[in-house]
Amino acid sequence: MAYHMQASAAELMDISREPRHVLEMYGAEPGRSSFANNCLLARRLVEREVRFVQLFHESWDQHGGLVRDLRQNCLGTDRPCAALLQDLKQGGLLDRTLVIWGGEFGRTPMVQGGDEGRDHHPNCFSAWLADGGIKPGLTLGESDAFGFNATPRPRPRSERDDPAPARP
Repeated sequence: MAYHMQASAAELMDISREPRHVLEMYGAEPGRSSFANNCLLARRLVEREVRFVQLFHESWDQHGGLVRDLRQNCLGTDRPCAALLQDLKQGGLLDRTLVIWGGEFGRTPMVQGGDEGRDHHPNCFSAWLADGGIKPGLTLGESDAFGFNATPRPRPRSERDDPAPARP
């Protein structure tokens, strides 16, 4: 039976019907806007076979106050992300769901100015992927010793790389 989002949106969005232990696992609070609530909603969407779910957590732009702000961001995201992965796995959904965590760029490995900040840095950044058929423990790519640049790797060859045969 196909899931009809428009007809079921109100029920989907009502996380107050979740068991207390699930709300606590995520750190979710019904009626409050939070990343934890969004992670719980993501699980509910995946259960209803929504094929693509994207979550955002803003305020990672620490040009100053890195220690304080990064601590707050991690407190707001670590628990809900772990809960989402655990919940998907317990529900038998993680093996067919690819979870990707990343940003649009990295941060310089050195402090910017004297205010514990870091600048935007597109040359080297990290992302992680969970299940969806991804080989556990797989690492693709490396950075230099400072985390400033990605280390070039030989590009895998394919048939398209071979020169076209000469035409008679």
